[in-house]
Amino acid sequence: MKVSFITLGCKVNIYESNALMNLFEENGFTICEPSAESDVFIINTCSVTNMADAKSRKMIHKARKYNKDAVVVAMGCYIQTSKEAREIPGVDVFIGNGNKMEALNLVKQVLENRKNKISHVIDVMNMKEYEPLEVTTFDHTRAFVKIEDGCNNFCSYCIIPYARGPIRCKKSFDVVAELQRITNMGYEEVVLAGIHTGKYFDGEERLSDLIEKILKDVPKLKRLRLSSIEINEIDDKLLDIMKNNKIMANHLHLPLQTGNDKILKLMNRRYDTKFFYDKITRIREVRPDIAITTDVIVGFPYETDEDFNETKEFIKKVNFSGLHVFPYSKRSGTKAYDMPQVKDSVKKERTLDLIALSNELALNYEKNFLNKDVEVIFEEKYLDKYMVGHSSNYLRVIVPYDEKNLKQCKLVHIDEISSEGIFGHILS
Repeated sequence: MKVSFITLGCKVNIYESNALMNLFEENGFTICEPSAESDVFIINTCSVTNMADAKSRKMIHKARKYNKDAVVVAMGCYIQTSKEAREIPGVDVFIGNGNKMEALNLVKQVLENRKNKISHVIDVMNMKEYEPLEVTTFDHTRAFVKIEDGCNNFCSYCIIPYARGPIRCKKSFDVVAELQRITNMGYEEVVLAGIHTGKYFDGEERLSDLIEKILKDVPKLKRLRLSSIEINEIDDKLLDIMKNNKIMANHLHLPLQTGNDKILKLMNRRYDTKFFYDKITRIREVRPDIAITTDVIVGFPYETDEDFNETKEFIKKVNFSGLHVFPYSKRSGTKAYDMPQVKDSVKKERTLDLIALSNELALNYEKNFLNKDVEVIFEEKYLDKYMVGHSSNYLRVIVPYDEKNLKQCKLVHIDEISSEGIFGHILS
C-alpha cells in the first residue's frame, strides 16, 4: 500500500514525520508523493499561528480530495489544541502529540474495518516520558535529530506548551548513538532539534554536556547545528565549545521577539534587551563572524509606534544577519488573547518594514564573505545547471552543477553576492 506524508511547521515535525515514514516502510508500505494513487494520507499539522491552523485544515481537505477512499490521518499540534480540528469531516484518525507512534496500528485498524473513526488524543500536559521516535533514514541532505519535546516557558502569545506539554528529553547516550549511525550513513551535517532545545536535561547532562559528548564520540561528524536556542540558555561551557571547536556551526538562531522591554515583559520573555545585547557581545568575542538570526513578532498587544521603532533600532544595534518576521497571531487559551489588539493594517505595515530591514541586514552580512573561501555542503540541484548548499554560517551558496559533488562538503570561493544570490566556484 502507498502512504503519503504532508508535514507542516517546525523541524521537530519534520523529524517525527520522517520517523513515521521509516516505521511504515518497515511494515510494508511504500512512501509516495500525495496523489490519487495514495492509499493513506498522514497530515502532520502545525498550530503556531492562525495561518498555520488554516494551512493544516487546507491540507487535510486536500488529502481527502486526492482520493475519497483513502485513509486520512490528521495529527500534531493543531489536532492537539483545537476541538474544532477534531471534528473535521472526512478524517479517519485523529492523533495529537506524545503518541504519534500509534499511527501505524491505528491505520491498520481502519484498513481492517473502514467503519472505525478513531480519536486518539491524549493529555500531553501530564506527560513525563519522552516518546522514543527515532529516524533510521532521511529524505533530506541535512539530518535532523530530535533531542527534546515540550516547553515550560508559557510565553503569553504561545499555544505550543499546551500542544506539546512539559519538557521531556532523549537520553544523551541515545542521541550519541543516533548521530553515530547517521554519520556512518554519510550525512555530514546534523541539526539538533527540539521545542525548547536549550532546556535539554536528561537527568544528568544539559545541552552543553550533550554537545561536548557528541563532538567527542561522533568522529565522522563534519558540522553540528542547533535549530534554535534562547539567549539565556547559552552558558559559559557552550561558549567555550564554540571558541574551541569549529564543528559547531558558525550560526545561532536566537529568538528576540521584540526589542522593547515593556513588550518583552508582557510577552513573559525571560530577559531584557540589555541581557540580550550583552550575551550577543560575548558570543561575538568567541565567534566574530558568526551569523545570528532571530524571530520577531510585530503588533503584539499594547505595541505603540514608539515601541516598534525601538525594536527596529535594537535590531540594527545587534546587527542580525537575518530576521524571521511574524505578525502577532491571537491564540485562544493564551494570556495575550484578551489583551487590547493592534490593528491588522498596522501589523501588516510593520511586518513589511521589518522584512525590508531583514533583506538589508542579510545582504550586508553576506558581503563580508565576497572573495572569501567557505565550506559548503551541497544539498540539491538548482535550476538545472546549478546546485545549492549552505555554509557553516548558513550562507546559501550557488555553484555550477557537478553531480559528484552533490551531498558533499566542499571549499568554495565566493565570486558574487547580490540580491539574486551568492555565487561561487568549488576550489579543486
